[in-house]
Amino acid sequence: MSTQVVILAAGQGKRMYSHIPKVLHLLAGKPMLTHVIDTAFTLSDKKPIVVIGHHAHEVRDAIKQLDVALVEQSEQLGTGHALLQALPFIADEDNVLVLYGDVPLISTTTLKKLLSVTQVNTLGMLTAYLHNPQGYGRIKRDHQQKVISIVEEKDATDEERKITEINPGIYLVAAKLLKKWLPNLKNHNAQKEYYLTDIISLAVRENIFISTIEPEYIEEIAGVNDCVQLAFLERFYQRQMAKSLMRKGVTLADPERLDVRGEVVVARDVVIDINVIFEGKVQIGEGCTIGANSILRNTTLGNHVQVQPFSMIDGATIADKCVIGPFARIRPETTLAEAVHIGNFVEVKKSHIDQGSKANHLSYIGDAEIGKRVNVGAGTITCNYDGVKKHKTIIGDGAFIGSDTQLVAPVTVGEGATIGAGSTITDDTPPHELTLSRAEQKTIKGWKRK
Repeated sequence: MSTQVVILAAGQGKRMYSHIPKVLHLLAGKPMLTHVIDTAFTLSDKKPIVVIGHHAHEVRDAIKQLDVALVEQSEQLGTGHALLQALPFIADEDNVLVLYGDVPLISTTTLKKLLSVTQVNTLGMLTAYLHNPQGYGRIKRDHQQKVISIVEEKDATDEERKITEINPGIYLVAAKLLKKWLPNLKNHNAQKEYYLTDIISLAVRENIFISTIEPEYIEEIAGVNDCVQLAFLERFYQRQMAKSLMRKGVTLADPERLDVRGEVVVARDVVIDINVIFEGKVQIGEGCTIGANSILRNTTLGNHVQVQPFSMIDGATIADKCVIGPFARIRPETTLAEAVHIGNFVEVKKSHIDQGSKANHLSYIGDAEIGKRVNVGAGTITCNYDGVKKHKTIIGDGAFIGSDTQLVAPVTVGEGATIGAGSTITDDTPPHELTLSRAEQKTIKGWKRK
């Protein structure tokens, strides 16, 4: 039997106090719903079915790039009613795995275990024991410890609320059983909703075996109903990422002050200081150091790169032994060759800087090709935009650009050329010559300050 994953994501999330649909709130840099969809892709070749409802158009737009099937629940009448909307799109011979868009950290490992222990034409479910089970439905068992029913907290008696085994709501059920049970659910409860949990009583009535497993971590089955719970899961996720990096030999100055919002691949002997953020796909070579309060997004670092504090690197490829920062900004489509230095308050955009070149202070380099062993003086800018189009600046090997120079593109500075400080260069300069443009310096004799 193949597995059809159905993700229920139609709820409003009133306690988030937000105009953003609950399942689109970000955890580790991406919507909670996307985490669940990514997990679903690891479990089955079938397209996950996502049941949407509240602000359906926003949810649809947010996940339109993902290969999922969408079903709309026009009225939010409970989880049983939500799953009922998906039944026409599920094959009779499938097993249905029910997940939730606001339970973002359920793991592939736990779900594969559930798939392995649940027998054909039976029902499998997750359960967990909590010291404080408030907010969850309770699992009721008989004297043989068989599951006999689930009681929602709002409908539970005082005695039933003392039960600490809870129902996260994640089930694996044969589709043919659901197609028999779901149309017959009743809404005789405090919420006047059709509870998916009622299928447990129906299974017991028909002597359908119910298997249960517990997750590896309690946080896996934690749902998000407010921003406090979202922050709690964010920290759990980041602690897990920090542990994973440290087990690969990464030294973290403080594991509690690291944020991974994507995928990070690290080599040996990497040292990461506090408050570093990784976004998108980041690859870090051997012996790199990442300074405090730096942000790396969709970036590749070679070996022994030093990223000094408060630097931002976005969409760049940095070769071995480069030094970046502090307070540097490297923008997309930038490549730095070996041993390039980009210093404080230097911004580089869509440029290639070749081996051993330096721009150490207060400069802007945009749409440029800079050769080897070039020195770019403080306050230098490439004037790459004329108000309509971007233009390229080319600087040859070994050139020396004096401080406070404006290079008005399109322009080429010849190999080994020297540009005098304070110059505005509008025409190509010859190689191995000094070029400068300055007004004559004057002293007004006898002048008095007012």
